[in-house]
Amino acid sequence: MSLDFATAFARCPLVAILRGVRPHEVEPIGDALVAAGFTLIEVPMNSPDPLDSIRRLARRLEGQALVGAGTVLTPDQVRAVQQVGGRLIISPNSDLSVIAQSAQAGLVSMPGYFTPTEAFAAVQAGASALKLFPAEAATPAVLKAQRAVLPKDLPILVVGGINPDNMAPWVAAGANGFGLGSALYKPGATAAQVGEAAQAFLDGWNATQG
Repeated sequence: MSLDFATAFARCPLVAILRGVRPHEVEPIGDALVAAGFTLIEVPMNSPDPLDSIRRLARRLEGQALVGAGTVLTPDQVRAVQQVGGRLIISPNSDLSVIAQSAQAGLVSMPGYFTPTEAFAAVQAGASALKLFPAEAATPAVLKAQRAVLPKDLPILVVGGINPDNMAPWVAAGANGFGLGSALYKPGATAAQVGEAAQAFLDGWNATQG
């Protein structure tokens, strides 16, 4: 049975970013993430053979997690990801052609933004959710001010420098979720190590829900 974005996000609004993962190791890592409770998994396009990794994960985790690509920069990449079963299209920027291609294809578009101008343009183009990136260059106060004007039902994820201990101020400012990079997965990490890190992040997230 397929899994839709609203359901996946409601279950766990944390995106696992597997930058640098290799196809031969991605399936047990995906299993470990799902076992911990993750439902959103991203393989960045600048990873080794990312389309093969996405294909393997999409097939293995069908109905359990939504899988897709990060660092998607062109409409051609959107089409390539869709062809291998990916359903998440995540970008570091707000390229309107990428967002529109994703929306037209019925995929989940999650572009990066930093300013209200970028955010509203992305929403107009069909973004499903937004990611504030890089969060290291912003503050929870910035997000709080943006949330005052952005659509209240628009999911906003914070990405960049997130660890289990610094999530609470962002949630208090209006973050709906997070993208998790090197604190969750570094190239060469084992499935067991990823599973342990995933559990720590889930504990951190649950603590913010108090």
